Amino acid sequence: MIEEVRRVAAMQDHALRVKAAVDLMGELQAAVVETSRMRKESIAWLRDHGHSMADVAKLMGVSRARVAQLRDAGPPPERAFIGTGAVQVLVPMRPGEREYVALEDSSTGQKLLALAHQLQLEGDLGYIPTSGEIDLNRDDLIVVCGPKTSPVTAAALQADPRLSFETLPDGRWALIERDSGQTYTSPSDDPDSPAPSDVAYLGRLPRPDGQGTFLLIAGVHAVGSLGVAHFLTEHLAELYQQAGTAEFSMVIGCDYEPGAKTIADSRAISELLLHEVS
Repeated sequence: MIEEVRRVAAMQDHALRVKAAVDLMGELQAAVVETSRMRKESIAWLRDHGHSMADVAKLMGVSRARVAQLRDAGPPPERAFIGTGAVQVLVPMRPGEREYVALEDSSTGQKLLALAHQLQLEGDLGYIPTSGEIDLNRDDLIVVCGPKTSPVTAAALQADPRLSFETLPDGRWALIERDSGQTYTSPSDDPDSPAPSDVAYLGRLPRPDGQGTFLLIAGVHAVGSLGVAHFLTEHLAELYQQAGTAEFSMVIGCDYEPGAKTIADSRAISELLLHEVS
């Protein structure tokens, strides 16, 4: 990072240097915040694993009083579950006389952005065209889109080793655990007694370029994705403890108010299924 500072300082063209300086300051500030998060996480880990404050202070080369200050400084460790820099949330456009974004998808995007901002992350909302084409090779990406809407997410889900997202013979969509055959359908699709509830996929999957991962959220219906956003807001620390930033998938259930399509409750209805590394 110091070499980057020196490179910018050596620029003779001030028009170029001022832009480079602004860009570098943004990178440095983001690096400082993420480094403080890592420091906070490591202090907590050391304390939880039997190290005294004096031990930690010695490792850090600071006083115990300084450790006490630093253990509460910075964003929470679970921020890494969402991202480390500028998060981009993508929601689908729907076809019609005029293309539009479903209210539930818009609410999902806004709730995820609010969570990112709460975690001291920059965030931006983007839109998936009706063709379903998505560039997954981006850092800190959250895609809200099911296999019905995008061939890209359909392919990503097909490669999930633990869960599949497919249609049943009666036409309903379902999430199915590959090992056990456990099947999860939306209670709102129950032919006998439909209920205002839905199920959704939540997973971290590999990018096509092999250079990282992205988060995928896919409700059987759009309100199911909103249920996942609600679940993440309530249970992010727990999820991070279980999965960290490893690849995984799971099924989330939610109950909603039928008229307003607001989430009343959300919960995990499958175990968090870690993906084995081959």
